[in-house]
Order: sequence, then C-alpha cells, then structure tokens
Amino acid sequence: MTQNSYRMVDVSGKAVTARRATAMGVIQLGPIAYPLVRERKLPKGDALALAEIIGIMAAKNAHQSIPLCHPLGLEHVAVSFDFNDAQGAVAVFCTAATSARTGVEMEALAGVNGALLALYDLAKNVDPVLRIGDIRLLEKQGGKSGHWRHPDGLPVGWSQPPSVEELA
Repeated sequence: MTQNSYRMVDVSGKAVTARRATAMGVIQLGPIAYPLVRERKLPKGDALALAEIIGIMAAKNAHQSIPLCHPLGLEHVAVSFDFNDAQGAVAVFCTAATSARTGVEMEALAGVNGALLALYDLAKNVDPVLRIGDIRLLEKQGGKSGHWRHPDGLPVGWSQPPSVEELA
C-alpha cells in the first residue's frame, strides 16, 4: 500500500497574529460588455454587486475548494473594483483579514477568482470574448515573515486598491 505525501501543515505551534492579504485579478471585457458592466446595466443584473457578494463568499469558503487550506474564521473581507476605460477591463481586488496561526493569502485569491468568475458569467451572453488574467497576491502581512509585497507590483494601468481602513 502506498501513502501519498499530501497533508495539511501543522500550525498548532505557531503564534496567533493579525494576518492580512490583498490579491487582484483582471477581466478583459469586450466593447459591448465593458460599458454595461461599468454602468451596472447588464441584462442579467448588476454584475459588480453580485461579484462583490460572490467574492466575499468565495473568500469565506476557500477551504472547501482547496483541500489543504486551513478553515479560517475571517474577521474582514472586502472586494473592490477599478476600471480601465482604455483597456475595457475591470480589476478586482480582495482583502482578507483575521487573527490566526496561518495566513489568509488563499482566501484573498479565492475571493478574487470568485468575483472574476461572477463577472464572466454575467457578461458572457452579451460578449463571449472575455479574458481573465493578472491574478496575483499583491501583499500580505503578519506571521513570522512579516510584511511582503509582490515585487512586480500592480500591472500597468491600475490604481492601488483601497486600504482595509478605507473599505471598513
């Protein structure tokens, strides 16, 4: 009988610290879908409002779709959007925060992916030429490694996401 090498990391010996992570991703929309998303006038409804809710739900439930991800009681999740008219694209930002023994990077990334997929689903019927990309962890804080920022920063054309304090 063989045994696989997959196991959840034991974090029981780590100290509980404040943890925060911000991730982002971009959906490139076509010339028909972009203004409808931005103006909240898609035939299926307000894609931004629904994407925000789905992003929060995805962050809260990251452990259910990522088998080795620790279930965390999140204390804060915020999803926000930035628009680039020249590119016809929307950036999604998700910040997750809690006090725990492990980080919240997966929760922030899951929130971004959930929100992006919601935008895709609601926009695909008006313009199926959509592209999701530039998904990345932008920043994380807390734990032994302290504060970390992605060395490439934001992709060209995007504003810094709002801080947790601005979203609260």
